[in-house]
Amino acid sequence: MKKGLVILLVLVFGLVLTVGVMAGEKAADKAAKPSGVKEQTVKVKATVEAIDLDKRIVTLKGPKGNVFDLKVGDQAKNLPQVKVGDLVNIQYYEAIAFEVRKPGAAGPTQATGAVATAKPGEKPAGVVAGQVTITATVEALDAKKNMVTLKGEGGKTVELKVKDPKNLKNVKVGDQVEFTFTEALALSVEPAKKK
Repeated sequence: MKKGLVILLVLVFGLVLTVGVMAGEKAADKAAKPSGVKEQTVKVKATVEAIDLDKRIVTLKGPKGNVFDLKVGDQAKNLPQVKVGDLVNIQYYEAIAFEVRKPGAAGPTQATGAVATAKPGEKPAGVVAGQVTITATVEALDAKKNMVTLKGEGGKTVELKVKDPKNLKNVKVGDQVEFTFTEALALSVEPAKKK
């Protein structure tokens, strides 16, 4: 799974370079290495249409009228508290950040995660979050073609086209690119509104 994440993050880095999301580059510091972040949050509110407690399946109706089933895992201890008509609030957040650093300045690969759930007897609620940081090394640069080759910790390389040539400014072979991928999912249930 780690190798797949590394490849995914390297590809996402290419997308970040392509769209030119650059943060942290200081105009006064012309030698600053590029860095950037791209993030998004999606919020959805759905209504509980049906519940099968034995099979642990909740049928939800989304904001556009789409109906879908959601299999609820055993870790959701408060499923019996959910009633037809309740509102389920879902928020999903994801971000990818990158920072180009001098050789040897990037940190090691690391992963962290956290889970929090509602107390027994309360309406179900919870948050799951995770963060992975990896490092790739700049193996080759072709400024004329706006191409960069990155090598991951597993030794695999990927060649990426950079849309904006400014994003290659101050990047040298041997530099390290530190990627941090963050995602979080929050879910809460609120009682049906009385009519």
